[in-house]
Formats: sequence, structure tokens, C-alpha cells
Amino acid sequence: MTQDHSAPDLSEQARDILRRNDRGGYTVPTRGLYPYQWNWDSAFVALGFAAFDRNRAWQEIETLVSGQWDDGMIPHIIFHQDDPGYFPGPSVWATGKTPPTSGITQPPVLASIVRRLWEDEGADPQHPRMAALYEACLKSHRWFHTYRDPLGNGLVMVTHNWETGRDNSSEWDDALARIDTSQVGSYQRRDTGHVDAAMRPTAVEYDRYVAILQFGRASGWNHRTIADHGPFRMLDVGMSMELLRANRDLLVLAKARGDSAVVEELEARIALSESGMDYLWDEAVGAYCSRDVITGKSSGLVTNASFLAFYAGVGTSHQRLRLLDGLNRLTRSATYLLPSLEKGSRAYDHKRYWRGPIWLVVSYMVAEGLREAGHLEWADRIRTDSAKLIEVSGFYESFSPETGAGSGGPDFSWTAAMWLAWCGR
Repeated sequence: MTQDHSAPDLSEQARDILRRNDRGGYTVPTRGLYPYQWNWDSAFVALGFAAFDRNRAWQEIETLVSGQWDDGMIPHIIFHQDDPGYFPGPSVWATGKTPPTSGITQPPVLASIVRRLWEDEGADPQHPRMAALYEACLKSHRWFHTYRDPLGNGLVMVTHNWETGRDNSSEWDDALARIDTSQVGSYQRRDTGHVDAAMRPTAVEYDRYVAILQFGRASGWNHRTIADHGPFRMLDVGMSMELLRANRDLLVLAKARGDSAVVEELEARIALSESGMDYLWDEAVGAYCSRDVITGKSSGLVTNASFLAFYAGVGTSHQRLRLLDGLNRLTRSATYLLPSLEKGSRAYDHKRYWRGPIWLVVSYMVAEGLREAGHLEWADRIRTDSAKLIEVSGFYESFSPETGAGSGGPDFSWTAAMWLAWCGR
């Protein structure tokens, strides 16, 4: 559906998008392109539902954690019902789970969302829905600590670029270039049948994504094998920051519940991550950058995830000044903040997925972090720009930082949620 730019009530349009994308307990990101439940999408969608239906907000997250694995991993996709219009579907992942799921995870933002929903309802330590989700988040965080901290420094390693949520970011190019695709075989993509191929990853890139998936499947989705021997292993600046923040938020819940052993456990993890984060700092570019576990090489790229340092509450005064300099530099090359990649960087493209376009959920987290750090003008600039993008182009998946034009899927659930919970207020 094309956005009705003359409609005065964007909030009602946003609520309507969430209702139409509701599949009965879970929400699809957008019709056609993404027909299942995605992990971090649902977390942010819950904030949107909370603006007009609190019960439905909790239900979104509860349905998500119904797909949690016994080892604690919350998968990045839950296939509640099969849809032949999507690749790779449940038969390709072949995880053997009920309900069927993918074999990888996504950014651990759930505890931060649960804390916000809980506090908005009075922060009752006995809140029954918070209590159940607290346990699910704790299991998830322990999974990250067990399987995704290869250096023992509190940072998060990803074993598939899809886990980061920033699927085709230039950060992954060098590592992906090493992936052997000779045994991938033929398959039929479905994403380019829904949106312009110029906005999506290329065929060569997609072959590499499938090859990594096939390694996981061949291992029987053994997370120890994948973490130790997988072909793609990157320390992701985004997920490292998001897990640190989520551990802080989970700590608040643990203290409220009087869970002293967990309080001690989380405080130790937080301290470890705080001290370990410097490993991702790249002084040459003045930002936190993702780093290849196999080669030790920094991506050297300033992305929107670099600014999640404020959300995670890390950085010396020098490092934060360098990051603010980076924000200021972005205003000279982007009409709207916050682009996913700095213009002039290798493979920058203002229309192609995570190589330039703006994604409002990352903008939201960065703005929240800037606000908490006292940088109110920057926080307001990002929030105002985000609102303008929706006002100009509608509720798209992402937006060009140069023109403001929408890209990816229309009537997008988490964009509608961000309007309701953040930038449209």
C-alpha cells in the first residue's frame, strides 16, 4: 500500500500497519517480502503495540520466545507457518525444531524492550509476564556468553552476517570474500521478486550467505562447532554494544526480583564487556568498528552501529568526542541522519540495504543513548529526521540518507512501531 501523504494522522496509519501485519500473536515485518516472525523486529514491534494495546505488546514477545532453543538461543526467524514465497525457508534450515526455526540468532535487544514495557507499567517486581520473559532473556544472554565470546573479553562474535541484522554491510565484505561457494548449488531467491533488486544484496553475496547456512546445517547446528570452526566469524560492534546494554537492563530486572546470584553474574559480564570494548576501537577512523576474528583485522568503517557506544554507555571522553566528530561529519554528506554507512566509504550505496540507507530502529537506539549521555541536540536531530522520513516517504523498511526516498518493503512493522513509540510522539 502506498503511503497517503495527505492523511493528517500518521499514528492511525501506523496502528493500521501493525494490525494488518498481525498474524495472530506475532507480526510479520511486511507482507510478501518477510512472511515470518523475526527476532529483533518483534522486540521493536512490541514497543509500537504498547502505544495502544499493552496485552498485544507482551504477546508479541511471548510468541517469539516460544521458539527459544533448549540451549538458550532465540532464533532469528520462527516459521510459524510455511510460505513457499520465501527463501531460505524451514526446509532449507532443517533445524528439526518445533516450531521450525532458523539456526542462527539476531541482535539481543529483547531484555531492553522487556525492561521498558515493565517500567511503563509501574515496575512491579512481581509482574508475571516480566518474570517469564526475564528467565528467557537470561537463558539467551548465557548462550551468548557461552558460545559467542571467543576471546573471553565480553564481545559478541557472529557466525553469519544475517545475525547482525545489518546483513550486507560493507563491514563483512572481506570476510565474506573468503567463503567457498563452489558447492552451494542452485536455488531461487524470492526477495528480488518483491522489491527492486538494486536495493538488495547481489547474487554473489547471496551465494556466500547460503554457503554459511549450509555449513551450519552440515554441523547439525552444533553451536560449539560453528563457533570454533565456522567460515564466518566476526566480532560485531553492533551486537557487542546491544548485549552490553541488554545486560545492564537485565541487571535492573534481576535486582528488582532480588536474584542476587544473577546480579553478581551480570555485574561481572558488564565489567568484562566494558573493558573489552576497546578492542573494537579504531583510532584511525575515530570509531568502534567490527573486527574479523580469523584475521584480527578491523573493518575500519564508520557505520550506524559505531554510535551505539552511547547506547551501551562506553567510551572515554576522547573516544566520545571522536564519535561526535563523526556525527558532525555525517551531516555534511547526508540530508538525513543516521545513515548505515558513511558516504565515501567503500561500496557505499544510498539505496542498497545496509550500505547507506537509514534504518529507524538503529537510529532509535543511538538517539536514546545520545539522550542519556546528555547530547540532547544530537538525539533530537536524529529523532526529528526520522519523523521527517516517514512524513515524506511513508512507512518504508529503510530510507535514503540523501533523498529521503523509501527503500525495501513498504508498510513496514518496525518503522510503524518507531513512529508510535518514539519519533512520532
